[in-house]
Amino acid sequence: MSGHAFKEFKINWGMVIDLDKCTGCGACMTACQVENNIAPMVDASNKMRTLSWMLVFELSNGKPAPEAEVAYLPRPCMQCGHPACVPVCPVVATDKNEEGGIVSQIYPRCIGCRYCMAACPYHARYFNWEDPIFPKGMEKALSPDTSTRPRGVVEKCNFCHTRLMHAKDKARQDGGDPEALAEGAYIPACVEVCPTGAITFGDLKNPEHKVHQLSKSKNAFRLLEKLGLKPQVYYMSNREWVRKLGDNYAAGGKPGAEKKHS
Repeated sequence: MSGHAFKEFKINWGMVIDLDKCTGCGACMTACQVENNIAPMVDASNKMRTLSWMLVFELSNGKPAPEAEVAYLPRPCMQCGHPACVPVCPVVATDKNEEGGIVSQIYPRCIGCRYCMAACPYHARYFNWEDPIFPKGMEKALSPDTSTRPRGVVEKCNFCHTRLMHAKDKARQDGGDPEALAEGAYIPACVEVCPTGAITFGDLKNPEHKVHQLSKSKNAFRLLEKLGLKPQVYYMSNREWVRKLGDNYAAGGKPGAEKKHS
């Protein structure tokens, strides 16, 4: 795929995240790190070298009390339908060819040029500045399904791709169709652990999946949708100011406050 044309898939795995349900607890961030064998940072105070595939941002309506409101926005990789990261990669380390529309990251190919990081408007890609070092004993708890990445490559969320592979294998064993998984047969770790059920996952093209119905809601929106990248991650909120911030706009032309939630 060249990355310059929108490619249609039979299945589009995607999320709808209800920002009115998200409490900013960070459980999704922790689950993501555990599931994907992301090592603790050598220097967690250095925010320029952070490594977390899922981040939770705090949004504010910018008003003083008692009208002040906040919302929390989890941000995984958007798995864009027209990804900005794909055409800039000189070694095809990132691509969007697999059925389901997940944007891949092939680590052995990556040369660490970071063009994809510059191209991604969602800042969903991270450069691995250090070789992964796990505290003594923690290596026993690593997932055998996910390889650790070496220093010098770019990492990103892949919707827990190994879980998709396991779901397909189970479907084959049960005599089912691995390309027509039932709702709930495959869900990423962040979706599984969310205590408020704020994240819904499934096939955006399947009318029988809840995620398809939620994505059609009048309160659903996509981040920076004006860029035309067609993200496969949708957000929902009953609050108008939250929906406006999703496209980097606020009334009066003054964007609301936004910061990382730690």
